[in-house]
Amino acid sequence: MQEEKEPKKKQQLSVCSKLCYAVGGAPYQVTGCALGFFLQIYLLDVAQVDPFSASIILFVGRAWDAITDPLVGFFISKSSWTRLGRLMPWIIFSTPLAVVAYFLIWFVPDFPQGQSLWYLLFYCLFETLVTCFHVPYSALTMFISTEQSERDSATAYRMTVEVLGTVLGTAIQGQIVGQADTPCLQDRNISAVALEGANRTHSTTSLRETQNAYLLAAGVIATIYIICAVILILGVREQREPYETQQAEPMSFFRGLRLVMSHGPYVKLIAGFLFTSLAFMLVEGNFALFCTYTLGFRNEFQNLLLAIMLSATFTIPIWQWFLTRFGKKTAVYIGISSAVPFLTLVALMERNLIITYVVAVAAGISVAAAFLLPWSMLPDVIDDFHLKQPHSRGTEPIFFSFYVFFTKFASGVSLGISTLSLDFAGYQTRGCTQPRRVKFTLKMLVTMTPIVLILLGLLLFKLYPIDEEKRRQNKKALQALREEASSSGCSDTDSTELASIL
Repeated sequence: MQEEKEPKKKQQLSVCSKLCYAVGGAPYQVTGCALGFFLQIYLLDVAQVDPFSASIILFVGRAWDAITDPLVGFFISKSSWTRLGRLMPWIIFSTPLAVVAYFLIWFVPDFPQGQSLWYLLFYCLFETLVTCFHVPYSALTMFISTEQSERDSATAYRMTVEVLGTVLGTAIQGQIVGQADTPCLQDRNISAVALEGANRTHSTTSLRETQNAYLLAAGVIATIYIICAVILILGVREQREPYETQQAEPMSFFRGLRLVMSHGPYVKLIAGFLFTSLAFMLVEGNFALFCTYTLGFRNEFQNLLLAIMLSATFTIPIWQWFLTRFGKKTAVYIGISSAVPFLTLVALMERNLIITYVVAVAAGISVAAAFLLPWSMLPDVIDDFHLKQPHSRGTEPIFFSFYVFFTKFASGVSLGISTLSLDFAGYQTRGCTQPRRVKFTLKMLVTMTPIVLILLGLLLFKLYPIDEEKRRQNKKALQALREEASSSGCSDTDSTELASIL
């Protein structure tokens, strides 16, 4: 009897629903990619903010971005269910404000003395609003279906679209504002006075055209943001767990946070991905400088980046099939460790453009695994938590917001390590060439350091307890919990029996 009822309980998501859900991941990636690659050069060369103020804007903005994730997670956990759901209202109301704030980041105000405050204000405001979009969107994974396989499939769709979003953000921003690139200075010992004089040679008309190009790119990306948000809102229905409706009172945020951070599988998963994320972010943050100065491929950076992202895009469906066939832990070991031999090859080889493209395509395969697996494994951890804490609810945003927090923490650490290392090595700003120590430092930041971090992360994954057998057990127990909650004639005896089974 139970086996005959099970197919009726299984909820299949249509391809259209998965695509609508996946499209919602594009705004965060498109805007993040454009800001990550182009905001620094925009502040220095287009808005003409002094380097110290630009560094303050970038550092404070990134730090604030990390802090907002648990804050937004806290407020979402306090939200009540509405006709639109518990997460969708955050996405709906944050979208128009985020678009306005993003556009104003790329606008040059007419008051030069207050420019730094302008950019700091709207950069932090946008990061807050996009967090109000991204944290509930990430937590929405748990509410589009109760089936693990369907959530995993939707996550694969999402990761594919997000990788395409990074390609799209780079392509749009790069093509429209390519004329904003500043030529390098042949004399590495050029003085600050001479540098200022070189900047003044740009005509007002040319600078205005460059500023308009950045505004045009911002307008295109803002339009993409709105379109993707509308598709997500209209195409995805947020579902409530049956057993959640029977709980009498919500759990407080701090009690939920204490339970979440004491959940062993979550801590081990976060620790493992913290090291692997730091490794890939070191490569990402220093890739342009490495190609330009160490390999000498100044004009090939965007093409190499495109090769990596396209390779990752086409490989994500393969990794989705692989983790379904062989398990997620096996996919972690093979997918992430596959970057090690290619990073080693980059460290040992001389300058060779063809080999560099081969390595870029191979690196995209590992990047795809790094994109897909964390978001595919987090729902398994949350399911395991729900079985151990069956009377808790509203903790999903805490799980996702703190994972994003630790990821951004890794990004900030990688930025600090890279900047300090290059500064100690004697990096020359806007130089056509760099000292040998800088080239060696870039090679270590892109190859050997990430290899060590990847190996440490894989060692931590050995401690992660949720394998395929554990996932199947959790799936059966959760199905029993949902059936018990959905039955109208639930008795105290049945509830006691269910509790003993769990």
